[in-house]
Amino acid sequence: MLIISLILVVIALVFATAKLKLHPFLALLLAAFAMAIAGGLDPKHALDVINKGFGGTLGYIGIVIALGTIIGVILERTGAAIAMAEAIIRLLSDRFPTLTVSLIGYIVSIPVFCDSGYVILNSLKTAMAKKTGTSVVAMSIALATGLFATHNFVPPTPGPIAAASNLGIADSLGLVILVGLVVAAVAALVGWLWANRFLRADDSQMLEPDPITEATGVDVTHEEQNPRARPATWAAFAPILIPIALICMGSIAALMVKGTEPGLVARALIFLGQPVAALAIGLVFALALIPAGNKRAQFHRFTVDGVLLSAPIILITGAGGAFGAVLRATPIGDQIGGMLAGLGIGLLVPFLVAAALKSAQGSSTVALVGASSLVAPLLGTLGLDSEMGRVLAVMAVGAGAMTVSHANDSYFWVVTEFSRLRVATAYKALTTATLLQGIASMIAIYLLSLVLL
Repeated sequence: MLIISLILVVIALVFATAKLKLHPFLALLLAAFAMAIAGGLDPKHALDVINKGFGGTLGYIGIVIALGTIIGVILERTGAAIAMAEAIIRLLSDRFPTLTVSLIGYIVSIPVFCDSGYVILNSLKTAMAKKTGTSVVAMSIALATGLFATHNFVPPTPGPIAAASNLGIADSLGLVILVGLVVAAVAALVGWLWANRFLRADDSQMLEPDPITEATGVDVTHEEQNPRARPATWAAFAPILIPIALICMGSIAALMVKGTEPGLVARALIFLGQPVAALAIGLVFALALIPAGNKRAQFHRFTVDGVLLSAPIILITGAGGAFGAVLRATPIGDQIGGMLAGLGIGLLVPFLVAAALKSAQGSSTVALVGASSLVAPLLGTLGLDSEMGRVLAVMAVGAGAMTVSHANDSYFWVVTEFSRLRVATAYKALTTATLLQGIASMIAIYLLSLVLL
């Protein structure tokens, strides 16, 4: 009954946002309340879960979104985003812009959470789309799927590490990384190919209007027209590359001192590698891009516009977190996991369990942790109790944790809102892309099992 309720609520959510044009923030809150009632939660407890889910999500990503948006506004207004796009085009040519951003996402998301990575790289993606004349929809899906690929398969992202630990191969992370890079490459390739379906898409029909341009009648990127006013290439890249480098070093430091007391240098790197700290430093470098002369007033204007742009994104992302928290508070995950775990179909079991958990509650990390915990006792029965069998089980869980990203996933809303995708476009482009990525990854894992097991 609870599974049927979830299906009905998700259908109603899609209909309300895509057809009735109800704002996603309100639609997600209504969906959270509906699932709380269907799940038998006490009304007071339901409100507590919704509040904690909303606050918990924003506690992780809210400040990151705000800082990343302000940096993005500065990169756009100063011409730095175009300077970065031109530099990448000079290096890699402009023949395959979607492949370029997919590859960037594939690399960046190894140490960086995919939603933080998307926030950081959004302005670069938009500038490359404009410079190459490529559809913003295609570029957005290419970047989003490139980031999503390594996020689910390659440590030191926490989800794959937790899954490896639950399945008893925490000491074999090198092997998990090696196999994960191969499987993630398949996922990124499929995401890129799907993104190319939208290369000639009519962005005016598939994107929401820019809120600042619509309100003021001013094209916010008018500074791009004067190449001499653009900052140097190294200065343009600094607000993006420095946060990414700091997060990478923080992840490596945390991995190296795991289980031991970190020293002063390790503690400093771990602190600076937190996304909020890294982006705050990136904002300092972005401030240097603003030309002298009334610099304080310009920075204030850019900050106000950044807050204006980030506010709806933050609210929608938080509401998505609340919806996911309600689902985690109901027994639906255990019901679905228990139902699928007893099927006895080898590597498909961890894949299906993770896919069910992901689709039901939204978080890829929760799906990775939950599914790996559920299938760990079954590895012997499934014929996966060897070291390589466990590695492939981690991969199968990762493939399931991609399938699918939709309205209860905060990453879905980060991509949708930052790219200004219409909700119907996001379901068609992004949700379908993650479905194809998960299926293709599982096929690749099965083929690897024929060789490696």
